[in-house]
Amino acid sequence: MHGHHPPEKALIEGADFSRPIDALFVNAPLRDYAVRPRVNDFTLPVLGMAYIATCAASAGYNVGVLDAEAHGLSVATVVRLVNAASPRWAGFNLLAPTYEISADIASGLDPAIKIMLGGHQAKAMPAPVLADPRMRRCAALIIGEAETRATELLGDYERRTALPGVMWRDQSTGVVKTGRHADGARYLAPNINALPFVNRAYLAQDPHLENGRLEANMVGARGCPYNCSFCGAAVSANPDITIRTRNPSNVIAEMDRLRSDSITAFRFVDDLFLGARRVIDPMMAAFASESIGTWAQWDATGRINVLNRLSDQALDIMAANGLREVALGIESGSERVLTLIDKRITPSMARDVVRRLTSRGINVKGYFILGFPSETKDEIDATVRLIRDLWDIADPMPGRFRASAFEYRPYPGTPDWDRLLSTGRYTAQQLTNYTAVDLTGDGLDEAMRERDEFNFSVNLQLSDAPVTYVRRNLIDVCREQWSRAHGAAA
Repeated sequence: MHGHHPPEKALIEGADFSRPIDALFVNAPLRDYAVRPRVNDFTLPVLGMAYIATCAASAGYNVGVLDAEAHGLSVATVVRLVNAASPRWAGFNLLAPTYEISADIASGLDPAIKIMLGGHQAKAMPAPVLADPRMRRCAALIIGEAETRATELLGDYERRTALPGVMWRDQSTGVVKTGRHADGARYLAPNINALPFVNRAYLAQDPHLENGRLEANMVGARGCPYNCSFCGAAVSANPDITIRTRNPSNVIAEMDRLRSDSITAFRFVDDLFLGARRVIDPMMAAFASESIGTWAQWDATGRINVLNRLSDQALDIMAANGLREVALGIESGSERVLTLIDKRITPSMARDVVRRLTSRGINVKGYFILGFPSETKDEIDATVRLIRDLWDIADPMPGRFRASAFEYRPYPGTPDWDRLLSTGRYTAQQLTNYTAVDLTGDGLDEAMRERDEFNFSVNLQLSDAPVTYVRRNLIDVCREQWSRAHGAAA
């Protein structure tokens, strides 16, 4: 340990070390940072874990969160920290790219520590997860939103038999069992207006300073009504999720509380904040009546098809209410690909929405994916052309457009996943063999630095275009975006 490092306990957020710890929730690192150090500076906070920790703490439990990704920790360090804290439970949010690392950490923990699992991968593949010998001490795998069920399990894990959507493997017979409860809705879809506001003490990098303002991340709604084929939030992959929106008054009350801590910028990270009229209209009316735009700036995720139908007046109201940036899943410049992935938009719609937003001084961040299954070189070229069109549209405008491009990767539980498996060409193991791709040239390429956590690949030829073609275009787009943002000549 060097003198300038915080003591390792300080890496665990929110726990009281003067008494026994009931649960430590672990956000596994995306890769083992002992192998190659982390190079980007910021990672999105684990709001889901912080909600679970906040609810457990409000019921009197002593819990902490270890965000190993935010701190860039090695697997060995995470194992050491959890064992040293010696919680009764260690909880993991299983995601496809971090599953292997989570399993390695779990297998290194003291046998006295019970394991609780949740997250996308737990939901998509519960049986293989429970069959993994590294997860043999899993006493509860929770499918879906875990606040109420995780809290009850901390009281008594024998309660799992009476909790819906909680699974475990019987230690003596090896049979997978699932809890049952007549009134499942209370557990599976907690009332999000009744949940306590997230205690930010559980978050490593939230609030954080961004462009001179303290910024906090928030969730305004849960669930998504769309069925984009590549997305883990697709409605067909989440039949258990009831779409719920927080009352505008509840959202504004949280913003006001954060304002008392000098936070004046907010990022709504859910799929729906600007993705459905029934959310947008009441939310904007409430923001206007409370004059949110006079003191706050905020970013949100939007849907192009929904924004495309909004009147100019509705967009003016958003701008006046402090909207700073909208993140849009544009994905592709090819009409065929957009239809294939069930995006319900066209490239011309994307151009119109970007023009209308940036002309009002609202920035747009466009997400793009290169290398969809069956995508051709021409279709990848069309996506790159669309990105350049959007830069050109926004250049003379008061708002700016920035592009964020990713290499396609399949996720369990998505419509694409089932489509790919049904071809018989790939196994589930091949489709989840995520490896980190170093696009930084050993950290030398400044343009790739902030992308460290996103560069994952299963290294399969899923598109018609070669993987090398996908990556070359990905790097070109990232470099051009970086040089535009940093004022250098492209």
